[in-house]
Amino acid sequence: MQPMTVVRAIALSVAMGAASVSAQAAAEANSTSPTSAVRMQHIRNATTKISYAGKTFLVDPMLAKKGAYPGFEGTFRSNLRNPLVELPMPVEDVLKGVDAIIVTHTHLDHWDGGEHRLLPKGMPLIVQNESDAKIIRAQGFTDVRVIGESTLFEGVRLTRTGGQHGTDEMYADSRLAGFLGQAMGVVFQAQGSPTVYLVGDTVWRGEVEQNLARFKPDVVILNAGEARLVGYAGAIIMSKDDVLRATRAAPDATIVAVHLDAINHMDLSRKDLQEYVQQNGIEDRVLIPADGETLKF
Repeated sequence: MQPMTVVRAIALSVAMGAASVSAQAAAEANSTSPTSAVRMQHIRNATTKISYAGKTFLVDPMLAKKGAYPGFEGTFRSNLRNPLVELPMPVEDVLKGVDAIIVTHTHLDHWDGGEHRLLPKGMPLIVQNESDAKIIRAQGFTDVRVIGESTLFEGVRLTRTGGQHGTDEMYADSRLAGFLGQAMGVVFQAQGSPTVYLVGDTVWRGEVEQNLARFKPDVVILNAGEARLVGYAGAIIMSKDDVLRATRAAPDATIVAVHLDAINHMDLSRKDLQEYVQQNGIEDRVLIPADGETLKF
């Protein structure tokens, strides 16, 4: 499938009254700037470039070649090697124009060692906690920043959000809970720009619903591949039913489903999700980008 561009403009109306041409010009000069479009290029799996308010963020770069790593032990289809597909473009193109990298957590399918030599060691790297920062600093990166509850990066407000990377049953096992660990989401905000909620690796929980109600995002990016472990019911990230839940919990938002078709333990394909979306009549609300595809909001 060739990458294509999906254009969705979210307009911000500004009411201004003026008695003369000069007064109108002065009002426009002092008014809130018009809506700044958001561009999202889905790369592969959870790797995404988000161009937001004049800055470009690379989220969760997994840059290895197809089959570079063994499948995740103890997970669905662990006999398959990861990633299952190649990048849709050269790594150099993935990195082009990037101002900062956001790593939601350091699981291999979100931050891999295979291509770190290609990432500039001095590029700003934003992580969820000091534990992840320590791992990445040890790999030679010199500008690793731990996100606060809310952090300003060159005019873009980044708010860390929570969740849980698996079910309560999984987290009741201390060994498995340690492996699954923490994974953050991020809300992007800037004056005159649509609000984007990158939910991250989590199952559907109260935190997600609370964030949807609190931030009222225009765009919600869901990791929806329904990744599964052997011997446990339920998934460790969102499922197709959660995509439907998101459309209901955020009725004015566009839902973008990613984290599909690239890692061994995904139990939901783009094809199956597209069929589900059509069956439930939400195709005008849900986008399922191909690798390399660019969306505009």
